[in-house]
Amino acid sequence: MDFPIEYLKDNEFPRLLREIPSPPKELNYRGAIPSPETKLLAVVGSRHYTNYGKQVTDYLLAGLRGHNIGIVSGLALGIDSLAHEAALTNDLYTLAIPGGGISDQTIYPARHKPLARKILEKGGGLLSEFAPDFRATTWSFPQRNRLVCGISHATLIIEASEKSGTLITAKLTADYNRELLVVPGNIFSDNSKGVHQFMKLGATPVTEPKDILDVLGLEVKSEAPRAKPAALSAEESRVLEILTAPLERDTLIRQIGLPISAATVILMQMELAGHIVESNGTYRKNYG
Repeated sequence: MDFPIEYLKDNEFPRLLREIPSPPKELNYRGAIPSPETKLLAVVGSRHYTNYGKQVTDYLLAGLRGHNIGIVSGLALGIDSLAHEAALTNDLYTLAIPGGGISDQTIYPARHKPLARKILEKGGGLLSEFAPDFRATTWSFPQRNRLVCGISHATLIIEASEKSGTLITAKLTADYNRELLVVPGNIFSDNSKGVHQFMKLGATPVTEPKDILDVLGLEVKSEAPRAKPAALSAEESRVLEILTAPLERDTLIRQIGLPISAATVILMQMELAGHIVESNGTYRKNYG
């Protein structure tokens, strides 16, 4: 399927973008532009993410499933691409605003051309103020960042070092008087130092999806929690004891302490029974 490049007129620009200082003079896009009713959350973070950063991204965005929320990010390596992937996995609209043009020839980074195509095929969009054939350069990324946070109702930072480019987006979010959310991290990790800077300055800490929904003014969908299953094998009970927090598949299998083939069968059976849920290779419990 072809996704032609189209152009927005000034009066068609998303309302929030028209309100920022130095709004874009022109915008071109491919795919779908977010509906005015959709709450947009920018999700940004380190290119050199940790396992914790990936788990957090998958966990938080999985908790937004079923809400009219769109995920905005920059299609970059690291947390950006994880956010787009998690949005698609959880049937959330996602908008990518790359640091260059949006033609197939100039998508940056080139390795994310398949991700850009996947975003378009699943009802998302690509947006840029640069000419479609413009190739990303050093200055274009900070300029792009103002669109990422400018179009969004709130910005969530997941991992950022003290000198991370992500902090440009955080500062712009504060300048635009938008909600800035941060995920607390390990106090000994360089990837948390930038995040903790903004937490000290009053950014809202996020430890569960409800924190995001509260900021966006959305109610948690009422759903009766699953009761803990009564009849479980010793191995299945062990899995639930381990899953006090979401874990990646390899980590979980190591902690189960069984041969890989046996552990895989147990996880498959528990997922089919609805006891656990897997998303992007990370498992979590599926009951209250």
